[in-house]
Amino acid sequence: MTWYYIDETITDGERRKGPYTIAEIKDFVKSGEVKKETLVWHSGMENWVHWEETEESKELAAETVEISANDLNDEEQIKAALEAILAEHASQKRYAGFFIRGAAYFADNFILSAVGIIVYLILGALQFVDTNAINEAITAYVNDPSTADAMSNVINAPGMTLFLSIWGLLQAIYFIVFTTLWSATPGKLLFNLHVESNGEAKINWVTSALRYVASLFTQLTLMFYGIGYLIVMIDPKRRALHDWIAKTSVVYQRRPATVSKKK
Repeated sequence: MTWYYIDETITDGERRKGPYTIAEIKDFVKSGEVKKETLVWHSGMENWVHWEETEESKELAAETVEISANDLNDEEQIKAALEAILAEHASQKRYAGFFIRGAAYFADNFILSAVGIIVYLILGALQFVDTNAINEAITAYVNDPSTADAMSNVINAPGMTLFLSIWGLLQAIYFIVFTTLWSATPGKLLFNLHVESNGEAKINWVTSALRYVASLFTQLTLMFYGIGYLIVMIDPKRRALHDWIAKTSVVYQRRPATVSKKK
């Protein structure tokens, strides 16, 4: 039986590596070259799957935590084996799906909306925007959005361009800074999610900025039934369009595994 795997560190050219024996694949796993999320395939399989989904990965995990019959009465050995099993389970990467990501995005936009209201009120108090004219234009748009000039009247209201520019800048700072420094926005932190790049939990400034700019293109796909977001539901790593562009993914935070002691 011959095995192949996809080397995702290769961005240009043939990424398929192989053929290898299962023993060689297991050696690659031990050395870290093949990870749990690495796509693998062997003759006889219909589709590529993640290594962690194969029976061979379970066999390898069992080999690393095997307890001999002579150690069954050794409490420390049993505890160490249990901790190894729990650590193996905790280390399995879980990608965030469409709905949990949507909830996190909603939370972020709720925060940004509150910030926008505060900015709007401050600009109004400083008379940089004409709040009365803007409110009238918005009311007219809500009452009859089909009017040809309804939206343009809102955008062209005195001070509206300044407000939108400041709010847009604050949104960019919000997403880029939080993603870079904490690998997650407050909305994602609320749901125990974080953004990683090529398997690394820490995001640099360039990747964070690229991901934000790419997210604007994803938003534009709402005109095409939101295809940029819907691909999350079918992608194995649950990536949206901006994740594909920035080579990032959203995963659940891993919690440390512990074995409780009996008192």
